[in-house]
Amino acid sequence: MSKVSVLVVDDASFIRDLVKKCLRNYFPGIKIEDAVNGKKAQAILMRESFDLVLCDWEMPEMSGLELLTWCREQPHLKAMPFVMVTSRGDKENVVQAIQAGVSGYVSKPFTNEQLLNKVKQALHKIGRLDALIASAPTKMNSAFGNDSLSALTGGKPEAVKPAPVAAPSKGLLNTPPAKAPAAAAPAGSRGQGQLRLASGTQQCVIKALSIKEALLVVKRGEVLPQVLESAVLDLEQGDNAEVARLNGYLHAIVAYEPKPDSDWLQLTFRFIDQDAQKLDYISRLIARGTAQKHFVPGA
Repeated sequence: MSKVSVLVVDDASFIRDLVKKCLRNYFPGIKIEDAVNGKKAQAILMRESFDLVLCDWEMPEMSGLELLTWCREQPHLKAMPFVMVTSRGDKENVVQAIQAGVSGYVSKPFTNEQLLNKVKQALHKIGRLDALIASAPTKMNSAFGNDSLSALTGGKPEAVKPAPVAAPSKGLLNTPPAKAPAAAAPAGSRGQGQLRLASGTQQCVIKALSIKEALLVVKRGEVLPQVLESAVLDLEQGDNAEVARLNGYLHAIVAYEPKPDSDWLQLTFRFIDQDAQKLDYISRLIARGTAQKHFVPGA
């Protein structure tokens, strides 16, 4: 029986490596190729056959939706499972992808379990799941790792133990954070956004912003974010309430206050998108935010 083959398409190398590492950890016999955008993937699909495509939506040259539409127009690719792995999780985009013939949807940021379940569902529909399971040792069917760091370190629990919480917190990371009194807010009237982690969504304050990263302040919760954890930063900008979904990972995490029971955390959120449109958006955001003194440039 031939190996199960998967094509991973994303312009961010961090996400490609994350997905490939996750799949190889649980299914060592799987065959994986990758592409940096839809155009590259199109060229690969014209010369090779795959059991499954895992594809980002927003990419330069050719988007994931355009690649999906093209695939469904090709007789030999019409029935191939095509799963979107994207931060575009709102209803309009999901409907658009379904109408184009998407097989499944994984929202960024995702846990290993969410990704693997979608892969299994897609392969089950074409009768290739047994071949995938056969390539994995029995122990691979045990508990899943639940974060990006787990995927990158091979799912070794001892390598990803979260730091213990020193004191009971005042809110959960996966519930709407309690609005802090104005006097307690660490960043005053600076710009605000929404940080999406695999464990939940939380409001954040943008302390500083550059083309490469953002310095964020968030309320501490019972579940602490982890270094290298993938995330999505939603920013609203402009008179038309334009929302940008910026993909990235947590590069550094420190206590905002100089004490062990600090109620606030300062996160360095490193961008991974290579999309020119998003880079232009960040540049405009820096210019507007600096002019309005929402944050300082050069994080």
